[in-house]
Amino acid sequence: MLHLQAFTFNPFQENTYVLYNEAKEAWIIDPGMFNTHEQMELDGFITANGLTPIRLLLTHAHIDHILGAAYVSEKYNLLPEVHEADLFFVNRMPESARMYGVPAEACPQPKAFIQEKDVYQLGPHAFVCIHTPGHSPGSISFYCKEEQLLISGDVLFQGSIGRSDLPMGDHTTLINSIVTKLLPLGDDVKVYSGHGPATTIGHERLSNPFLS
Repeated sequence: MLHLQAFTFNPFQENTYVLYNEAKEAWIIDPGMFNTHEQMELDGFITANGLTPIRLLLTHAHIDHILGAAYVSEKYNLLPEVHEADLFFVNRMPESARMYGVPAEACPQPKAFIQEKDVYQLGPHAFVCIHTPGHSPGSISFYCKEEQLLISGDVLFQGSIGRSDLPMGDHTTLINSIVTKLLPLGDDVKVYSGHGPATTIGHERLSNPFLS
């Protein structure tokens, strides 16, 4: 069985996810921890459940999704994995931190770049990496068909979609990513977004005002 734990971190109210299997192997996805309290919250959950983090994955590299990357890297000896098109945001993290007025330690350089259609295994569970640009050029969604589960980052939200007015964003590209790559996954797929509550593909197909 696959387990997913969500945490809401930092002033941007970003969702950080810990995904783990019965063997207690865990992925940390989009580490947004902003301070010591949030770091301790994540660590406490990992320790209490006897988890071993084995992968640090980024749906994209906007600052709110990587504020805790340096901490996770040092604490668990993991380097981030991200699509190469978002390396720009990894490298400009100090400038982004100054712009938003938040203290931040530089995000470590990735150990590997995620590619479209890569398949990552978490024990017996296969996740397909879907390139869904538009919010950022390297946005990646992680999809497990067996569990009907999608981690979408800031591409698709309950009742909304990701911003496209940030650097290197594009509205037309974003809508195309959702319509051609996410909606065909099926109405029963549960969507875990980078902000806000979970939703389903079916709910968003019927009610999301940006997709009508």
